[in-house]
Amino acid sequence: MSKQPTAAIWLWLALAVFVLDIATKQLAEMLLVYAQPVEILPVLNFTLLYNPGAAFSFLADQSGWQRWFFTAIKLGVSIMLIVWITRLPRTLLWLPAALALILGGALGNLFDRVLFGHVIDFISVHWQNAYFPAFNLADSAISIGAVMMVVDVIRETWHDWRQRR
Repeated sequence: MSKQPTAAIWLWLALAVFVLDIATKQLAEMLLVYAQPVEILPVLNFTLLYNPGAAFSFLADQSGWQRWFFTAIKLGVSIMLIVWITRLPRTLLWLPAALALILGGALGNLFDRVLFGHVIDFISVHWQNAYFPAFNLADSAISIGAVMMVVDVIRETWHDWRQRR
């Protein structure tokens, strides 16, 4: 069996995202009053909110079953991401970084959901009276990681297409 080094080193990035996410959420809990915005910039508020649903409060109005449903999904995805990252060659940079960002964010939100039954959100972006749904650092890491994965797929597709020409 080959002892090829793996990209498992990227699990440190996932851990850093997780720790930073939990720390900022706890700061938000300590420093903010629920649902009372604090203006940071004309387009940015810090507003402590709880989301018992998924992205954009999907299923937030349900009776509570969604807590365990989303917990199971996040746990399954997290395990899959750990396995995927550890099987990637260490020579890769972009894809394991993207997966580590997604993993760290997923674990941060999973932590909230298991401990509190909801995800703590506090970043509120808006333009005048049009508000984007509140989010947190975990959501940001997941979004950045997802965009990086799309870029990776496009880059690989472009490379393959150029090779066939």
